[in-house]
Amino acid sequence: MAIIEIKIPSPGESITRVELSRWLVEEGAFVRKDTEIAELESEKATLMLMAEESGKISLKAAEGESIAVGSVACTIDTSAQPEQPAAAGIPMAKTAIEPSESQTEYDKIKITPLAKKVMTESGLSVEDVISGLRRLKREDVEAVLGGASDGTGTNGLNRPVTRESKSERMSSLRRKLSERLVSVKNETAMLTTFNEVDMKPIMDLRKKYQTLFVEKHGIKLGIISFFLKACSVALREFPNVNAMLDGENMVTYDYADISVAVSTPKGLMVPVIRNVESLGLAEIERALEELAAKARSGKISIPEMSGGTFTVTNGGIFGSMLSTPLINPPQSAILGMHNIQERPVAIDGQVVIRPMMYVALSYDHRVIDGKESVGFLVRVKQLLEKPTDMLFGGSSGEKALLGI
Repeated sequence: MAIIEIKIPSPGESITRVELSRWLVEEGAFVRKDTEIAELESEKATLMLMAEESGKISLKAAEGESIAVGSVACTIDTSAQPEQPAAAGIPMAKTAIEPSESQTEYDKIKITPLAKKVMTESGLSVEDVISGLRRLKREDVEAVLGGASDGTGTNGLNRPVTRESKSERMSSLRRKLSERLVSVKNETAMLTTFNEVDMKPIMDLRKKYQTLFVEKHGIKLGIISFFLKACSVALREFPNVNAMLDGENMVTYDYADISVAVSTPKGLMVPVIRNVESLGLAEIERALEELAAKARSGKISIPEMSGGTFTVTNGGIFGSMLSTPLINPPQSAILGMHNIQERPVAIDGQVVIRPMMYVALSYDHRVIDGKESVGFLVRVKQLLEKPTDMLFGGSSGEKALLGI
């Protein structure tokens, strides 16, 4: 019998313990090499524990337990074989479906351990998932509209009254986030300045070149890449906005490593896009897509979230009209985007309807003066309202800006 130990990996230099969020396999299950077997949470990120070899697993830690880095989480008996679990008395991991004639067409579909676990707990088969469970019927829709299954209520007013509640321990990531948010309010001299941006030039540019952009780069052109690029230009002109305190020293940077706030099931994460000042819009869009996908799937690494010099957050995707974003320490400033709404504005003495966005810059007044903060935000506004100015002084630079 060959037994190997699977130990808790280090998620970062300063982290000594992690929380075992949940096992993705069961005691005694046969696991294959390089599959995900557990979900770990640290104060900075979520990471996956992988099976280093194939074999029968024996769990040594409980879900929710705080475990030291380097400790043994489980062992794997590499002498076990998947073909002989029943004869040898070795239980296999639960499968999501039982074989049947009606399910043979789905037999070759690969399912991750986490997906199997969720499907098993929910009593779902592969066919259920692929077919979308079932068709929605008229009574289903009416029940939602009426707020009650018997159709007697409206807007949910007559739904059954409950007084249930539940208490769950916060994850390590959310506990650390809570501490950081409180420290920002207590340890910085934070102020916020506001402005608004006419988004019509960017929206017209996207509409005009979106098809060509996708054909050229294989990715859609969004809104936030314009903001990141505009910020990278403005940060060069207002270097203190790209600075941070280090004890009694103020450190400034000649590059723009911009953190982008991403909402995930585990809490807010801020992966970093490096050297935005040297990237084109297509490169920014690809970096955004990759990092956001990693953050939401819990597979982002500590280095990918460390070292940002400035942050951009977009509350507009949730419908926020205006907010005061909190600084992401040790950075000194953060730009908040909001939703785009058509509003009447005065242009050249005429009232016209334009798609407008409020923007906010929260900053640490110890590092950034009011004049700099206002000047930075005005410059970002100017660049967004004349996006070709990010590279050129006139409209002849549109295609060069988009890389097409």
